[in-house]
Amino acid sequence: MSYAAALDSLHARVGELHAAPGEPRRKFRLEEMRTLVEALGHPERRFRSVLIAGTNGKGSTAATLAAILKSAGYKCGLYTSPHLVRVNERIRIDGEAIGDEDFARHYFRVDDCAQILMTEGKLPGHPSFFEALTAVAFEAFAEAQVDLAVLEVGMGGRLDATNVVEPLISVITDISLDHTEWLGETIPLIAREKAGILRRNGVLVTLPQHPEANQTIGEVAAELDVRGVNAAEYMPSVQRSAFSVQKNLLRNQYPLCLMDEAIEVDSPLAGQHQRRNIALAVAAAVEISNNHGFKITPAQIAEGIRQTQWPGRLERMQVAGKADVLLDVAHNPAGAWALRAALSSLETAENGSGRKRVLVFGCMKDKAYQEMAQVLFPMFDLVIATPVESARSASAEEIVAAAQGTGVRAMTARDGQEALERAWAEAPREGLVMVAGSVYLVGEVRPLLERVAVETR
Repeated sequence: MSYAAALDSLHARVGELHAAPGEPRRKFRLEEMRTLVEALGHPERRFRSVLIAGTNGKGSTAATLAAILKSAGYKCGLYTSPHLVRVNERIRIDGEAIGDEDFARHYFRVDDCAQILMTEGKLPGHPSFFEALTAVAFEAFAEAQVDLAVLEVGMGGRLDATNVVEPLISVITDISLDHTEWLGETIPLIAREKAGILRRNGVLVTLPQHPEANQTIGEVAAELDVRGVNAAEYMPSVQRSAFSVQKNLLRNQYPLCLMDEAIEVDSPLAGQHQRRNIALAVAAAVEISNNHGFKITPAQIAEGIRQTQWPGRLERMQVAGKADVLLDVAHNPAGAWALRAALSSLETAENGSGRKRVLVFGCMKDKAYQEMAQVLFPMFDLVIATPVESARSASAEEIVAAAQGTGVRAMTARDGQEALERAWAEAPREGLVMVAGSVYLVGEVRPLLERVAVETR
């Protein structure tokens, strides 16, 4: 079966967060995923893994840790979600997305297995979109015989499809309010869902954060006799760290001492919030090296950080004769605050406080976009609202309504391409265009920017 057929079949699957009109909402549970992997011969047991949950930063942490493992000479699988452009991006081996042929082959093995299970009455229906992709990732990593797979939880943790593995360590990144209709409307409720990735007598790598999240995670960890690893010692000293501008993009650069050796952190992931994610990845790498049979040196950690690739996170793209474009997948209030702080630092570093700034914004209607508008929109001279390619998208008109009261002019666009063209028409060459609000929007605009950049060379 072809790759195109695999995609058609995959996209026909039930989505986790959206139900068609008249259809019941999906119930989250692990029984179906456990049935599926058992029928597949338990591919998730044929490689070691690290499981990463959290509200923000888990993808960046996962990408950094995977890059460190690769730099240390280990074959590393990386499973993340969602993707920016192509679904293959979610499943990577040694930094490369799996090929179309391999994707189709693994997908139809999973799909055929699911069909048999449904016929036998062992599954009530098709695996969901995310369940199917998670099983494909397990199959790909098992076949490739990866030394370790870094798995990003899709949503929550306790009932997430990835949570059928038995991880060497569990990592929990920063927790804030998001997906509240699924995970709960308070920090403690959400934190308890995230803490569902912990295992009895296991290991937790985390950082001090919101007091209520700390308390809840601590309670679950104590109940399970989990050993905690505090990544705070891998955070940079405020007095010694600084932003530097390299290739027109802010990088995180600062000295760090680990394993009694001094290294220089030089990460392409911009924004002070990324320092927490880098620290979590470093702490995870040190823990893996010290206690789980891997050997990773400080120099290899530094090299992995330097080689991390994670596009769409404060990523600057340039097109001749037009304003620079910054891309960021901030999609909830906590992400909006982090982006606001990063933009302030950028403007200070580049003396850009007087330049015209235009925001292209699109997001899901189940996100707190009214709150995001209050945080982000006042940073800009103009907001161009656009829907994104999803049934869950907020309309451009809803986003413009959210802009009322912020004091910022707003207009609509039909899609990401029209929004980008309007932004460039409004922003002078020395100005700045920001694209944010949804991974889907960044995924739509980024290929357009790449194509225009090639055409104008």
